[in-house]
Amino acid sequence: MAFTLPELPYAYDALQPFMSKETLEYHHDKHHKAYVDKGNELIAGTGLENMPLEEAMISAFKDKAKAGLFNQLGQHYNHIHFWNWMKANGGGKKMPGSLEKKMTADLGGYDAFRSGFVQAGLTQFGSGWCWLAVDNANGKLEITKTANGENPLVYGKTPILGCDVWEHSYYIDYRNARQKYLEAFVDSLINWDHVGQLFEKGPLKIAA
Repeated sequence: MAFTLPELPYAYDALQPFMSKETLEYHHDKHHKAYVDKGNELIAGTGLENMPLEEAMISAFKDKAKAGLFNQLGQHYNHIHFWNWMKANGGGKKMPGSLEKKMTADLGGYDAFRSGFVQAGLTQFGSGWCWLAVDNANGKLEITKTANGENPLVYGKTPILGCDVWEHSYYIDYRNARQKYLEAFVDSLINWDHVGQLFEKGPLKIAA
């Protein structure tokens, strides 16, 4: 079962001025495609070929000999959701009521979430991601960050929102101003409907 590059859920210019057509063309068509192609190459003959992406990814993460494969699968998983975590005229406080209530209970409300999420992305040294995730053990929302292609799922948590802080995600539009990129993502791009759908599904527990 070969992995495939999903189409963007919107036009390449739909997220302007916060994310340019040029950024999406390079990020989706070049970088994400490279993860898919390399992942398909590295997974051949490993015994993981017919697993769902999440199971193959976690299995590769647990096997140090498959670190190269994990990098590709992790980034493929992350990017599949990243495109859907954004939409035109998104961001701000326009989120489902159940998620807003949970955010208030666990994080202290939207403003605390915004500050913590931006700070997590800003303080992720080098390449990586910042996340809003559900801890599978206690069901609470938490803000976290991971390096490179890692994600909360490999640590027993369910990601419901993530922002890519690899330079290729923002350097064309923001140069080295990562904070401005993160603020634009939160204020103007988040697709809270997709976040809410993942939240309502509950913890994603994968055995690998």
